[in-house]
Amino acid sequence: MSTEKKNLSPIERIKEVSDGLRGTLKESLKDEITGAIREDDTALVKFHGMYMQDDRDRREERAAKKLERLYSFMIRLRLPGGFLTPEQWVATHNIAGDNSTGVIKITTRQTLQLHGIVKSKTKPTIKAFNQAGLDSIAACGDVNRNVVASANPLESPLHERIYQYADRISEYLLPKTRSYYDIWLDEEKLVEKKDEEDPLYQDRYLPRKFKIGLVIPPNNDSDVFAQDLGLIAIIENDELKGFNLAVGGGLSFTHGNPETYPRLATEIGFVSTEESDEKLFKAVYEVLTVQRDFGNRTDRKLARLKYTVDRMGVDGFRQELESRIGFALEEARPYVLTTRQDHYGWRQSNTGLWHYTVYVENGRVLDTEQLPMKAALLAVAQTGKANFRFTCNQNVILSDITPEDKAAIEQILVLYNLIPHTEAASLVSKNAMACVALPTCPLALAEAQRYLPELITKIDGVLAQHGLQDEEIIIRMTGCPNGCGRSVLSEIGFVGTAPGHYNLNLGGDEQGQRLNKLYRENLDEAAILQELDTAFGLFKQNRLAGERFGDFAYRTLVN
Repeated sequence: MSTEKKNLSPIERIKEVSDGLRGTLKESLKDEITGAIREDDTALVKFHGMYMQDDRDRREERAAKKLERLYSFMIRLRLPGGFLTPEQWVATHNIAGDNSTGVIKITTRQTLQLHGIVKSKTKPTIKAFNQAGLDSIAACGDVNRNVVASANPLESPLHERIYQYADRISEYLLPKTRSYYDIWLDEEKLVEKKDEEDPLYQDRYLPRKFKIGLVIPPNNDSDVFAQDLGLIAIIENDELKGFNLAVGGGLSFTHGNPETYPRLATEIGFVSTEESDEKLFKAVYEVLTVQRDFGNRTDRKLARLKYTVDRMGVDGFRQELESRIGFALEEARPYVLTTRQDHYGWRQSNTGLWHYTVYVENGRVLDTEQLPMKAALLAVAQTGKANFRFTCNQNVILSDITPEDKAAIEQILVLYNLIPHTEAASLVSKNAMACVALPTCPLALAEAQRYLPELITKIDGVLAQHGLQDEEIIIRMTGCPNGCGRSVLSEIGFVGTAPGHYNLNLGGDEQGQRLNKLYRENLDEAAILQELDTAFGLFKQNRLAGERFGDFAYRTLVN
């Protein structure tokens, strides 16, 4: 084991004595005096797919009135591969309207979350999702979280098969405890404790969150190297041969702490699935057990798998993994990644079915006077003629539409202005992404999703001044260095440092195989625009033929 029991972090102790993640959550929910839950329960509720938050915009106002903070909960669904039926979208629409702020947020991990759910509405929300065949189990917490995968069926004739891997891996790695059903769905606790014994998570769970992603080359739309465990589909002659395994990705770090850093996953080998899936599932499972047993349980800032891999060494990690799985990994197979984009508009896959990708600014589905997006998607869902698939770029694909039904869906998209909205969005906007940040995220140091659209409009203007308005540049923003918006894996990345201030990173690539680098620190908006104006001018004058801005910046500005 990597740490002594006496040095465990407080969260580790909370997990071990939690009675299978139950803690005192039932008692917290019954307490009507406060909108919060007990302190230890704030750690445990994450394993049930929730975070307790408060409205930071109203902290000072409420403090002046000697009122408790305006506490509420965010609930995040477990949607492996980002798939919903139309009936489930209708249910989600109604649940959001009844119990939350009404905004449906498409996350950067291909799922949905609702904000602003008061404590008394948490159980009704979970019960309503359960009736729709949905859950939030392990969507947060120190476990394997939502498994992401290439979203669009047109990526490959094998898309459905690879999507099914995401679904099966998610189920395979779920915690064994029945606490979710006990607390939120009022299931009687009939099982003995031994029946909840969990060989994978034990009573310790993992040292930190764990993320898995599958990708179908050549489109790295799920940012496979940002994952703790990345599975790269190897397809030869339209046959799936297996997966390359990449371990140790993770983008979070802490300002001023050099021991923390972003890291891309390292490929350690190939596992064949031609004869059976047994070896793949064994390898996936044991990657988690290595992290469980060797991960840092004293300092949560150093607890992700990337630090475990670097501490053990890549060769040492692979050797430990092979000793547990009982076979040697094959050498990684060749493949090519070319892009990380979503395919906007209408596209037809090899099956003959149609798919329309709607541009959703920073993943926020809501109705405005100019764009009634939420109403439009409800109208589509009510036809029952399109499935919903969410992308890791925070967009929605209306998918699996028959040629006979395409005109009916298109009529709705035109009526509610979604097609003009998608077509009018700038190239930079379509490649942009932001985390939630303020007002609800407690970690946020600066704005992100509320501010990035305004900044993108100004950046578009600067690009136009240099005749670069047709450039596709990947821009991402996070309100803190925690990495939810994957800003350090973009051509232009903004990382919040303080209200209205950001570090400016440059030099990521189109394929998601290179981190960007810090270029300027702690800039306000005026300084950001000035720095980009200078950089775009140099790019216009000195770029190589066909060179993207990220490659130019990496070649000339940050090295």
